[in-house]
Amino acid sequence: MVVDQLTKHWAVNELRDRNIDLVGSLRLNLAYNTGMAFSKGTGIGPVIGVVALLVVVGLLVTIGRASSPLYTPAVGLIIGGAVGNLVDRLFRSPGWFRGGVVDFIDVQWWPIFNVADICVTVGGALLLLSTLRTERPPARAPETDAPETDARDRQTAPAPVADRHDAP
Repeated sequence: MVVDQLTKHWAVNELRDRNIDLVGSLRLNLAYNTGMAFSKGTGIGPVIGVVALLVVVGLLVTIGRASSPLYTPAVGLIIGGAVGNLVDRLFRSPGWFRGGVVDFIDVQWWPIFNVADICVTVGGALLLLSTLRTERPPARAPETDAPETDARDRQTAPAPVADRHDAP
């Protein structure tokens, strides 16, 4: 989240009046997004902010139950990115969930994005990968009613000897 906010601060100050062409179609170009991904849903920033906050809380609740080593870093990236964009929505003008998220990485063939968006995307991919790679406990053998015994534990009783007095 810190890197995201630092890069956004830089972008707001340095890209206000200009674009910076880097390599190929990659350009730094300041834009404000009051909607959600791909600038859809412009104007529903408060709803997006509340949903993002609920997702963050939900992920925080599940973080201790992780069974994959990828789960915790994935959730960390998602939470960091979500909080980075929430800070914009909360504190950028006009404020309180109505602020525009600062976007500035422009490849010109994809919607403009920021470091927080990268974190959410990479974290989501890792989260998906962690669910696919989760080790499942080995299958248990079916339980039987008879206790398992070792051949050495089995004692054979001698065959009963017929008593001569019992003979007919």
